[in-house]
Amino acid sequence: MRLSGWVEIAPRPEAVTPKVIAVVESMLTMLGCEPDPECWVAWGDDPGARYTVFAATDPGLVQVNARVLVPGEGPRAAGKLIRWSRAQVGDLAVEMQGGHRILSYTLEGQVLRGTDESADAVADFVLDILAAIDGRPRPVREGRGAKQGSAKVAPAASAKRKAAPRLGAPKEASS
Repeated sequence: MRLSGWVEIAPRPEAVTPKVIAVVESMLTMLGCEPDPECWVAWGDDPGARYTVFAATDPGLVQVNARVLVPGEGPRAAGKLIRWSRAQVGDLAVEMQGGHRILSYTLEGQVLRGTDESADAVADFVLDILAAIDGRPRPVREGRGAKQGSAKVAPAASAKRKAAPRLGAPKEASS
């Protein structure tokens, strides 16, 4: 989901005021993200005070920690670009029963969880992260930037992807 989509579903309106989002967006673009990037927001226990935004870029994972209420200063953000070789990722765990899904994934110490439709959104973001780590193109999905959970993998997406070059693979002869 794009950052603008997260703004629409924020659990606390003061967490995404224009002043706060301006600081977060500046930090994301400074660290190599496109404007309004595909990202994941870990709201945490008190999203009215602080939250974390993750976004995948070619060189690495962007992590921005937003502080909403800094007395006397206004909103503040601190960020870093974590090279893919140093990013701390866990395993994607999924449980299904009776048409319901529960999913969890650990990224830089944050546990991303989802059930049913939100599990689809977590899975989409995790697949983006894993593709970026491997240096593969990110999966093409219909409805990018739509509401959480509505993004689906396009049927022909797997046919359009290029295979990642393998180490030691023979090169094709040029004519």
